[in-house]
Amino acid sequence: MKLLENKTLLITGASRGIGRGIATVFAEHGANVVFTFSSSLDAANSLEKELQSLGVQAKGYQSNAADFDQTQELVKKVLTDFSTIDVLINNAGITKDNLLMRISEQDFDKVIEVNLKSVFNLTKAVQRTMLKQRYGSIINMSSVVGVKGNAGQSNYAASKSGIIGFSKSIALELGSRNIRCNVIAPGFIETEMTSKLSEEVVAGWRSGIPLKRGGTPNDVANACVFLASDLSSYITGQVINVDGGMLT
Repeated sequence: MKLLENKTLLITGASRGIGRGIATVFAEHGANVVFTFSSSLDAANSLEKELQSLGVQAKGYQSNAADFDQTQELVKKVLTDFSTIDVLINNAGITKDNLLMRISEQDFDKVIEVNLKSVFNLTKAVQRTMLKQRYGSIINMSSVVGVKGNAGQSNYAASKSGIIGFSKSIALELGSRNIRCNVIAPGFIETEMTSKLSEEVVAGWRSGIPLKRGGTPNDVANACVFLASDLSSYITGQVINVDGGMLT
């Protein structure tokens, strides 16, 4: 059963990892997929072809989600090419981890700009379209770190916690127009980034998770499909932890 037939998704930061997994699963459910990438042109071209092979329209746009003007231009181009945006997933994010005593002002500002300001930029840019069509699902990618904090990640935690407060506010602002805004907070998701960790470190992570395994990009993608589809039509302003029980 295809839950997202004829819907158009705009997702930021989708050329690899969780974003790539979400884009693929959405295409499998019949959604047309628009995605952004910052620099990985080869990965973006590969993803575009892969998605199109699933029988949907798909296009990648090189765009910096942290730049307000670029996001306004991006949305104009997407609406010219696809005419609508039904689902927005703010997924772009970076880390610059360090203890507070060592973290630089630049590293704090950069993480806030890429992780949090990008959510403001894209949400504001798609708002007018969703208001006109009186429909939309906005899904913002936070983290378990944004829910509980983590030593050495004060900048990342602040950005991901800020996403939760922003999303709850947008849910209140736009709910009367049938626009929903929810948050996904992934836990330890195994991607090419985590594959660089030693097996010992990964085993330690897994042992502390009630389900005794790391998550996959598909685990996150399936939660996004639920929040994007009409199955969740009465759900807004919520945070769903996709973490194997880490925060239980």
